[in-house]
Amino acid sequence: MFQEDGSSSVTSSPLQNFPMTLLSPAPTAAHPWLKELKPEERGLYLIHLLLNCSSLVAAGNLESANIALDQISGLASPQGDTMQRIAAYFSEALADRILRSWPGVYKAFNSTRVPAAAAEEIAIRRMFFELLPFMKVASVISNQAIVEAMEGEKMVHLIDLNAAQPAQWCALIQDLSARPEGPPHLRITAVHHRREVLDQMAHALSDTAENLDIPFQFNPIVVDTKVEKLDFEKLRVKTGEALAVISVMHLHTLLACEDDPRGGLSSSNDSGSSSPLSSPHSPGVESFLNAIWGLSPKLLVVTEHESDHNGRYLMERLGESLHFYAALFDCMESTLPRVSLERQRMEKMVLGEEIKNIIACEGTERRERHEKLEKWSQRLEVAGFAGVPLSYYAMLQAKRLLQGYKCDGYKIRDENGSAVVCWQDRPIYSVSAWRFRR
Repeated sequence: MFQEDGSSSVTSSPLQNFPMTLLSPAPTAAHPWLKELKPEERGLYLIHLLLNCSSLVAAGNLESANIALDQISGLASPQGDTMQRIAAYFSEALADRILRSWPGVYKAFNSTRVPAAAAEEIAIRRMFFELLPFMKVASVISNQAIVEAMEGEKMVHLIDLNAAQPAQWCALIQDLSARPEGPPHLRITAVHHRREVLDQMAHALSDTAENLDIPFQFNPIVVDTKVEKLDFEKLRVKTGEALAVISVMHLHTLLACEDDPRGGLSSSNDSGSSSPLSSPHSPGVESFLNAIWGLSPKLLVVTEHESDHNGRYLMERLGESLHFYAALFDCMESTLPRVSLERQRMEKMVLGEEIKNIIACEGTERRERHEKLEKWSQRLEVAGFAGVPLSYYAMLQAKRLLQGYKCDGYKIRDENGSAVVCWQDRPIYSVSAWRFRR
């Protein structure tokens, strides 16, 4: 997994190769020889320290956890190689988890912190979208599924549950304008928690539709960050419309259980593991999917992280997320130089924040509850949806897009009619299509 230069190739995992019997408590003092480790050895030792530290945090052994964090800080760096960068963000997340066990200390420590400006956050996320092909692949597949499902329809209504990137819908408007039967009347309802995002989207889409002479309406809905509080009446679904609902990495935020208040360092048996197919009762996502089903959509497209970061126990989540984010940091390593300020900002504000939420938070605060396609398929089928196999042409377009990046690391595979986009052999995101079933 970790090469001589510190980059990772997730085809072989050090978490599997590293002897678990060596994960003993960290030494009581730092040793000078640690600074002389080769990148591959340093990467393995950082994994050793991270696993050991998370075990100590879960057990409430804060004195030893502090020693482990001190050692990690001496080897990790947000400007270093892949493993050094990963270790920097995972150690920060573990430290944040410790601080959260003292609410007064945590609140005081963060009381003067200035959050990133909305414009900066939007720009960084857009940069991440443009740099790596994953979301572009999801957009291409989603748009092709919509075009095929809406063939012959005169009135089309799209509901974007996490409206952040106008580029996808600009491309769809162009596709619809080229239909042999002529374009439909298109209405897009965009849901987001920032008004400025929706304003930018409205401007871009309206201009595109006007230039192509397509009848178009835009319905912006500003909601709280908890989209389960969405007022479905505001969607204004009308009789006679062909409806498509698009959910991009959003359904997992509904999995936080209202009756799961664990916010401390540990819970009993924190070294355990959850069943790979069992999930806690999730009334939020169940009621939300039932409400979507009640709209009778002709198409529902779901894009989600293809990894299980919703384990009940800290050690379980840390092991899974180390594999997953090693792949994403490796993508960044292959794309931008280590000194790139843009790279550091994207890793900090996008990947780092996800890692922190997965590791440091519990209960309803833990919203990055990523789960695999198999679990989402179960939920969607129970909610009354039937899978729609992605077409050959949709997969062909996605493959051509990846080939345009001229990097052998990006791959896509068909999984029971859905698409799984990978870095090397590590699944990163899944895209699946569904239809309303009576």
